[in-house]
Amino acid sequence: MLVFSRREGGDLRRGAASSGLVRVLALAALSSCLWTATAEARRTQSPAQPSPPAPHAAADSLEGNYLSAYIAVAARDTVAAAHFYREALREDPNNPELLERAFISLLADGDFDSAARAAERLAVRDPNNGLAQLTLAVRAFRNRHFQTARNHLSRGTRGRAADVTATLLTAWSFAGSRDGRRALETTNALRAERGFAVFRDYHAGLMAELTGNRAEAERRYKAAYDVDKTTLRITDAYGRFLARSGRKEEALAVYRAYEASTARHPFVKQAIAALDAGKPLTPLIPTAQEGAAEVLYGLGSASTQQGDELASLIYLRLSQVLSPDNALALVTMADVFERMKQTDQAIATLRRIPESSPLKMSADVQIGLSLEQLGKGDEAVAQLDKVKLEHPEENDVLVALGNVLRSRKRYAEAAEIYGQVLDRMSETDPGRWPILYYRGTAYERAKDWDKAEIDLKAALALVPDTQPLGKSQVLNYLGYSWVDNGRNIEEAFKLLKRAVELNPRDGMIIDSLGWAYYRLGQFDDAVRELEKAAELKAGDPVINDHLGDAYWHVGRRLEARFQWQHAKDSNPEPEDLKKIEEKLQGGMPELPKPAEAGTNLNEQFKQGG
Repeated sequence: MLVFSRREGGDLRRGAASSGLVRVLALAALSSCLWTATAEARRTQSPAQPSPPAPHAAADSLEGNYLSAYIAVAARDTVAAAHFYREALREDPNNPELLERAFISLLADGDFDSAARAAERLAVRDPNNGLAQLTLAVRAFRNRHFQTARNHLSRGTRGRAADVTATLLTAWSFAGSRDGRRALETTNALRAERGFAVFRDYHAGLMAELTGNRAEAERRYKAAYDVDKTTLRITDAYGRFLARSGRKEEALAVYRAYEASTARHPFVKQAIAALDAGKPLTPLIPTAQEGAAEVLYGLGSASTQQGDELASLIYLRLSQVLSPDNALALVTMADVFERMKQTDQAIATLRRIPESSPLKMSADVQIGLSLEQLGKGDEAVAQLDKVKLEHPEENDVLVALGNVLRSRKRYAEAAEIYGQVLDRMSETDPGRWPILYYRGTAYERAKDWDKAEIDLKAALALVPDTQPLGKSQVLNYLGYSWVDNGRNIEEAFKLLKRAVELNPRDGMIIDSLGWAYYRLGQFDDAVRELEKAAELKAGDPVINDHLGDAYWHVGRRLEARFQWQHAKDSNPEPEDLKKIEEKLQGGMPELPKPAEAGTNLNEQFKQGG
């Protein structure tokens, strides 16, 4: 996430919309064999795509390699974890606990062949090890040995209730053997309650189409689509089927209904463009291997939604063994790496997305944002300039470039870029208010307040009440800017109280309200709100500085100096650092009470802090 002015919040990454299918998959993941097999390993967490050779030197002892691997897992460094476990296993190859930990780390790091060899050994020791048998089943799928895959899957679920992972993969193995009847019978074993019907019908439709049963494919696609019209994969599978059935207008209606209810998606844009141009659409899933990969990708996406990064990475790694160029899986994996603070790995994963993919441009934009997150500002700007030249018509590229320039404190350039975007948008475009907000913040930071105020007011007038978090950000920025400039204090106070009502857990917004109380001379109220802000967002230098000022004026001088010192130690802006150091040296001058100062509170507190 890019961090801009302290007045702002929110994540600039544009994640995939959650859906009913994701919720189904999340339930499915709970019953997967992975959860039992990796219960111990999840306590230390590990992750992630075939990585380059580890740049780490092996330790001098078994204990050193084991400890290094343990630390790497805790740090979520999958490359190092796999490397050190590999080294440790060489020295103690018969240690069962070490073998299982190494196996999971190798899977998470994407070294599938080594992980499969470890899985063979684990399966000998424990034939019911679900993750080992799943790994061996994936290897069999890759080699088109569908009966072997079924054997592994049956061993991995022996003695347990029907497992969604094994059930669907077994069904896909029958589809691979061209036994459509057995494929559908196996899929039907999935329970219909708790939303599984959508997941079941979606995969049944894919299998029926692959095995030539078009009537059953249409019935199952339509059943899934009628329940959930907002899931991309269901929409795309059904739309492609209709198009190949010669029902172009029905296919277009399906895709356009998705666009009307959900954010535009590159896959949907591409499909509509192809249909409008009279081009054919290929099947979504053309082979049984890719069908199995789709199951694993879906479970990986669901695990991401559940916050289990290790499970997500392992599912996605297994999916990629069978469908290495699946751009959606790569994007999901990159998102997992971002969550794990492994930004370099995220960038490397995004670079693997094929040039032909509709997601390539979005991936290239995200690479630029991730480079900025790593502090590589010049590389980030160069990356986004390159994407802009390749896609000059895309506003998303310009917005990303403006955001990076703003983060780089190149405010005037950022404002110019945002202006180009606004020039392309109609006055009624629902996406207009965020760009006005971004440009307003850039103007404010460039100290062009008159232009900033115009844009921020315009953004506030346009942001709908149905977007409370967005509205709270605009209210906060405009209100805080007024307070910080000693203008319209009482009106700013109203805006900030409303912002807190809309977003009561945002420490920055509560800080703004506390600062407004301070400017009004209501120091006890200021302390109350600023203490809340400091608790919600610990270590923010501006909040600590403000709290120190408020403490000073209620007579809590020792605590004030403590907060200023904390602010100084928290990497404040250079211009703020100078003021903080002056206060640490000499404290603050006493302010006259409001009653003694007359009615011009704005002027009275303009120099405060």
